[in-house]
Amino acid sequence: MHDKADKLKKAKVPQVTVREEFKHRLPPGQMLTERFPILHEGEVPVYDLSEWRLDVFGEVGTERSFTLEELQALPQTTVTCDIHCVTRWSKFDTAWEGVRFKDFLALLDVKPEAKYVMFHADEEYETNVPLEDLLRDDVLLAFRYDGKPLTDKHGFPLRMVVPHLYFWKSAKWVRRMEFMKEDRPGFWERNGFHNVADPFREERFSGEALPIPEDEWTKKEFD
Repeated sequence: MHDKADKLKKAKVPQVTVREEFKHRLPPGQMLTERFPILHEGEVPVYDLSEWRLDVFGEVGTERSFTLEELQALPQTTVTCDIHCVTRWSKFDTAWEGVRFKDFLALLDVKPEAKYVMFHADEEYETNVPLEDLLRDDVLLAFRYDGKPLTDKHGFPLRMVVPHLYFWKSAKWVRRMEFMKEDRPGFWERNGFHNVADPFREERFSGEALPIPEDEWTKKEFD
C-alpha cells in the first residue's frame, strides 16, 4: 500500500504570491514553475517499437490493436494548455502534439453503455477517467511535447494529456485503453487520491475537502 497521499496531507503549506493576471489560471494551493518536474512510479520502460501496440478493449463492438505508425498517421492536433500536478506545481502554456481523443474515438466501435475509460500503462499503472471528460478539444493521445518527440521520462512513445484534471490522470506510457460501463479506481485512486481530480476544486485526495500537499517535486528531477 502506498502512503504518498498521507504524506502529502500532513505537509505544511507555503505562502504563494501570484501575479494578478495569473490568478484565474492557477488553481488553489499551486505554485508556478517554468521547468518540467519528472514524477512517476516504477522504472522508465524501454520499448522495441516494432512490437509496440496500443490495445483497445472492454465495451467495444470490436477490439482493436494499433501500431505506433498507424497512430502517427492519423490527423494531428497541437494543443497549448496549462497543466497541474497534485504535488502542487503548475506549468503554463505547455505545447503538445498528437491525436485528439475524440478523433481517435471516432475510429472505434464503442458501445453506448461505455461511460468510463481506464488507461493501462507501463509500469503496471492505470488511471480512470469518465468518457465525457475525454471529449474536450484539448485532450490528446500525445507523441510530442514542445516541438520534439516525448522523452522517455515524459512518456515516450505515447501518453495521455488531460489538462483540466490533475496530471496523474494524464498517464504516461499508455499501452491499453479499456472502455467500461461502470467506474472503478485506478492505481493512485486506490491509494488515497481523489477519484475526480479537479484542480480548481482541490480534489487531491479522497476523504478530505481541502487537503494540502507538500512540494516534493522540488526535490525531484527536471527537464
